[in-house]
Amino acid sequence: MAVNIAPKSLDTELNELMRDVTTGKAQLPEFQRSWTWDDGRIRGILASLSQGYPMGAIMRLEYGNENVRFKYRPIEGVKNVTQTPNYLVLDGQQRLTSMYRATCSEDPVETKTDKGKDIKRFYYLDIKKCLDENEDRYDAILPVPEDRKIKANFNRDILLDLSTRELEYEHEMFPINIIFDSSAREDWADGYKEFHDYGKDFMERYKRFRTDVIETITGYKLPVITLGKETPREAVCKVFENVNTGGVALTVFELVTATFATYEFDLRKDWEECKEVIWGIHETLNTDVMKGVDETAFLTTITLYTSYFAETMTTCKKKDVLSLSFESYKANKAAVLEGYKMARKFLFGQYVFRMRDLPYTTQLIPLAAICAVIGKSTFNLPKTQNILARWFWCGIMGEMYGGANETRYANDIEDVVAEIQGKVSLNRTVNAAYFSATRLISLQTRNSAAYKGIMALVYRESCRDFMKGTTMDIVKSMDESPDIHHIFPETYCIKQGYRKEKWNSIINKTPLLPESNRQIGGEAPSKYSQKIMKAAQIDETQLRMRVESHLINYEAFIQDDFDAYFIDRARAIMAVIEAAMGKSIADKGSEQTINIYGESLED
Repeated sequence: MAVNIAPKSLDTELNELMRDVTTGKAQLPEFQRSWTWDDGRIRGILASLSQGYPMGAIMRLEYGNENVRFKYRPIEGVKNVTQTPNYLVLDGQQRLTSMYRATCSEDPVETKTDKGKDIKRFYYLDIKKCLDENEDRYDAILPVPEDRKIKANFNRDILLDLSTRELEYEHEMFPINIIFDSSAREDWADGYKEFHDYGKDFMERYKRFRTDVIETITGYKLPVITLGKETPREAVCKVFENVNTGGVALTVFELVTATFATYEFDLRKDWEECKEVIWGIHETLNTDVMKGVDETAFLTTITLYTSYFAETMTTCKKKDVLSLSFESYKANKAAVLEGYKMARKFLFGQYVFRMRDLPYTTQLIPLAAICAVIGKSTFNLPKTQNILARWFWCGIMGEMYGGANETRYANDIEDVVAEIQGKVSLNRTVNAAYFSATRLISLQTRNSAAYKGIMALVYRESCRDFMKGTTMDIVKSMDESPDIHHIFPETYCIKQGYRKEKWNSIINKTPLLPESNRQIGGEAPSKYSQKIMKAAQIDETQLRMRVESHLINYEAFIQDDFDAYFIDRARAIMAVIEAAMGKSIADKGSEQTINIYGESLED
């Protein structure tokens, strides 16, 4: 049933709003983002304020509903607040905070430049510029540093000094942070007139300034929309989502944080604890492979897991995550955390050890949810590992997780769990996955999932470093940081006139340690192999074993026969892709493949 929240709207003096902020009658719900406005935006809103321009409505919620127990905090810059708020600001935080800090605080405004540098500023109204119709009002708002001195020449020269009241009077600069303090404002006016010996021009100028600028600001009214305390929790969160669609969009996590805050639960703090488990921070083998899992991915996983066991359709779209109940989160969090632990272990088993080598972070969402459903004992079965691996590699080599994935996540958990449990499975990701022989030559950079996946498959073949002869396990991968290098070096290939699409493709690349790459340099394989044997003190039998472990035809390699080597390695890489996906690459002998490679890639 639709909920009629019947908000009230009333024009309210800014002076009154600033008093509410100062006393703590108006505060923020704890889930609100921090204040972010930079110096330019502050000057802009002060300029608009001084001219009476509209700046949009403020939306607030009456505090006191027992069913909407949001935690709260004072607006940034406000000190010594102990009272419970009368209102929580849902929309308008950035404007109210900027106006409070600039017009009501004795402290400088802690803000940033447009380049993000931290600065502290007091703001002044340049009286003469405010009254000059030819001046842009923005330019009449003067920001000055904390010491109230504008300097140049590496702070050696003082261009403007406003560090005393007398200097403010002299330069006719009115400090904005006293504008709502009537006593301080009048003291400043008296001092200004006295400093200028009550000169007629100064008296008239200040009178105009007071009428045109000061009274415009002190009499300014904003439309304030107030939601009554009887407003239901669901309606509050929906309103909060709607009013925050402009500017920097709120994340799903922040909106769910708002919902859960009504249960006096700090989701942000809870995520910090969950993150340590998911990322494996305290595990003996601590790698960064899971650090791409963020708070929204975690909530999506819990929603997927929860939805799988619900009587309705399995789904984890944004609206479903926003509807995740607090009870479901609490009930299913532990199982999903265990699912992520298993997912991490599974990645290591597939020779994916680092975040930079992980083809799809998004694929971890269904992987963790699947693991959470099947449990640890089933997960550890060899049959389960084989089913998971085939699904995993089909998703990667089929490049299935690059767009909107929520529907695929739902298909995955239904299909993979069904197959693991021996039930009829549609296997939609596995069946839809397709890898083309022509795709192999187009993989030129590490940005694509298929590129990263192939490198992991080469690792999985127990490839050995040319110099050290070591295979890449998790410890070596993290400690020694292998990288992807050309087998026939770039410099050599360019000199020989080979086509870049061939020598720069993944077919001519492999993971090696820095010591091997230094020996390779820019020379032909026949030459750098001699250097490697000498430096590593190995014979050719050992070198052959190391080279062949990278799916390389040693005879073509050692004879610098690029064309033969290239075709043979393409076939070898496709063979491991087929083994991982559990299906054949259909176009190895197609006309297009023959045109690109110069011959068929069929065995």
